[in-house]
Amino acid sequence: MPTYEYKCKDCGYRFERFQSMKDKPVTKCPKCNGNVQRLISGGAGVIFKGSGFYATDYSQNASQSCGRERPCCGRDTPCEKRPCES
Repeated sequence: MPTYEYKCKDCGYRFERFQSMKDKPVTKCPKCNGNVQRLISGGAGVIFKGSGFYATDYSQNASQSCGRERPCCGRDTPCEKRPCES
């Protein structure tokens, strides 16, 4: 169920309500009983739950990791020891 944000047109009080999409919008302010307006919000950020998102979507490429084709320190040849030493 989404969270809706409201603002009172009379007193300016802002509040949120956790409502079903089928519920009717709130029409009265809980503080002054004035008329309220439902605001358009930016929405919530994406939440990734579980494991494997980094490994499957944003894995390191060869230029960012030590001991592979090009080490992370910027040398042209692989490093002798990990982590890379400048």
